[in-house]
Order: sequence, then structure tokens, then C-alpha cells
Amino acid sequence: MLFIKEILHRKINFIFTILGVTLAVAILVSFYSITKASKNETRLLTRDMGFNLRIIPSETNMNDFWMNGFSGQEMSEDLIQRLIEQRSLNYAHLTASLHKQIIWNNQAVILSGLSPNEVEPSGSRKSKMIFAIPKGKLIIGYEVAANNNIREGDLLTIMDNGYTVERILAEAGSIDDIRIFFDLADLQNLINKPGVINEIMALNCMCSTKGDNPLEVLREELARIIPEAKVVMNSSIAVARERQRKMGDKYFNVVIPLLLIVCLVWIALSSLNNVNHRFREIGVLRALGFGTGRIAVLFFLRAALAGIVAAFTGYFLGTWLAGILGPEIFKVAPDSVKAVPALLGWSVFIAPIFSCIASFIPIMWAISRDTATILKQD
Repeated sequence: MLFIKEILHRKINFIFTILGVTLAVAILVSFYSITKASKNETRLLTRDMGFNLRIIPSETNMNDFWMNGFSGQEMSEDLIQRLIEQRSLNYAHLTASLHKQIIWNNQAVILSGLSPNEVEPSGSRKSKMIFAIPKGKLIIGYEVAANNNIREGDLLTIMDNGYTVERILAEAGSIDDIRIFFDLADLQNLINKPGVINEIMALNCMCSTKGDNPLEVLREELARIIPEAKVVMNSSIAVARERQRKMGDKYFNVVIPLLLIVCLVWIALSSLNNVNHRFREIGVLRALGFGTGRIAVLFFLRAALAGIVAAFTGYFLGTWLAGILGPEIFKVAPDSVKAVPALLGWSVFIAPIFSCIASFIPIMWAISRDTATILKQD
């Protein structure tokens, strides 16, 4: 084929075109892979900060709530089902809980029952944020264990019921240090409150709300779905989570276009250099009866082939660079940067188009020249 012969005749220029497109593909692939890894690590990090939403009975006295650390009012455990049915996108990791303060062994402690399951109104599957507590077992806060010399495996009696200590928590420096954690059903039975809770813990998916503080949106949605409840948000955790996500998006959106412009110019200059050395050949082709369209196709096929070759080399180069640069420059864990196979398909589709677009102006300029003028100059 004619365009293959043309490529073999101008191998160096063709290689430079491939390098330009390869660089563009590699930049996109590496930055996308690193950004995806960074977002995932940020999501896990902010998730591990804990729940940032607390859904409590609407009649809760907030002064007592903050003094005691939980609501003294009660609501039905079935309220979670309403959020599930509405498929809310603003609430995730919904976990029902029940809290009660008692005096145990001459010490004030908080009994906290946690649902063994976290539910997702969105229907998606997500890793659990909190530990599951087997029935008949307890997880003991640091201060409670230290003050009572409790060890894992000990049998404790609480309100005339016996439980085995499953685990002792590390010091948290919070009210959790004086908690005794139960399976929710166990605590409900212990205090004779079946089906009753006084809090739903949740995590806000801020990517589905606008602005840095989505509390107003959350309250409007909750009032529509569960009017007998209200939501309290830990703003510092929620805002930090969202700002970190937006920072990654902004970095990607600013840096990538600048680098792609550089690659676009590179390819355009390479194409311009090619056609500058082809004026005589273009004149001869026209004299032999080749039309402008056919000559343009010749150059565009060359650009498209360069794009296809570059798609493969750029994808593998970009994936390799992501694994090298991600942990060193962007401080993400090495095992979090993984190849994204879908990017190879996108690269093969987009790279030839990108190459042709970059070559468009030089090609159009070259084929628009008058044949007689070209041959006369040569």
C-alpha cells in the first residue's frame, strides 16, 4: 500500500510522530491510574476516620445529647428500611445502634449495641466500617478493661446476663474508651427494648451533593423520608473528605490539558516537518492524477497508524510510569496503583483520532498548495 511505502521512506519522522502520541497516551494513562489509586486511598482514609453522620430522634434534647454522647429518645429500627427503599445516594454504611448508660462495677459505662450489618441504600457493595460483634460476645473499651482488669476470653456478668469478652479495644482517647459493645439484638434483649434503637450511624457520600457543606441537603432529604428523625453531621470529617476528593479532581483537570497541549504541538510540528519535506512528492502525485482527497487520506492513514501503535506503547508505558511515580511523587501505596485494562481500549480508540487532529492543519496546508507552484519551486 502507498501509505506503508511512505512510512518506510520517512521512518524517522514516523517514529517521532509515534513518540508524540505515545507520550500523550502515557501521560493520560499514568495520571488516570495514579489519580484513581489516590482517590481510593483517600476514600479508605476518610472512611477510617469514622461515621460522619448521626441520625437521631427528632425530639432529642441536643444539650443532653452532647453531654451524654447519645440520645435519650428512641425510634424504630425499621427506619433504616425507609432509607433503603428510597435508595438515597447521600447516606451510606447505615448502621443501627442503641446506647444506654449504667453503673457497672461502681463505674459509669455506656452499653452500645451495634447492628451486625451495614446497609447501603444505593444498593452497591462496600467494605464494612465497623466490627461485627458475635452474639453472646462483648468488645470492651480501653478504660473499662483497664479499670476492671478485664482480659480477652473473660466471662462477664452484666445485668444478670453472662457474656464472653471477644476483644479489648486500644485506647481511643474518646468516649469509646468507656463503652461496652454488644450485638444490637443482644443489647435490645438485655434492656427489654426489642426493635428499638436511638441512633443510626452513617457516612455521607458528598460526591452526590453540591458544595463543601451538604448538611442542608441531607436534612431536607431526611425530613422527606424520615420526618421523625434528624441528622447531625461531624463537619470536620465530612468537609475534609470532600475537599480531598475535589483536590484530586482539580489537579487532574488542570495538569492533564496542559500536558496534552504540549503533545498536540509536538505531533503538529512533526507532521509539519513531514509535509515540508514532501512538497515535491505531493506535486508529482498530483501530476500523476492523484486527487487532493486521496493525498489527504494518505497522510491521515499515516497519522492514524502512528496513533494505533502509540496506543499500545503509551498504555504499557503509562501503566509502568504510574507504578514508579505514584508511590514516589504522589505518596500512594505501591500496591494501590493497578493497571486499568479499560484504558487500553480507550487508547486504541482515541489515540488515532488525537493523532489525526494534531496533523490536520499541516496536512490541509500542504495539500492546498498549487501543483504548478510546487513543481516550479523544485
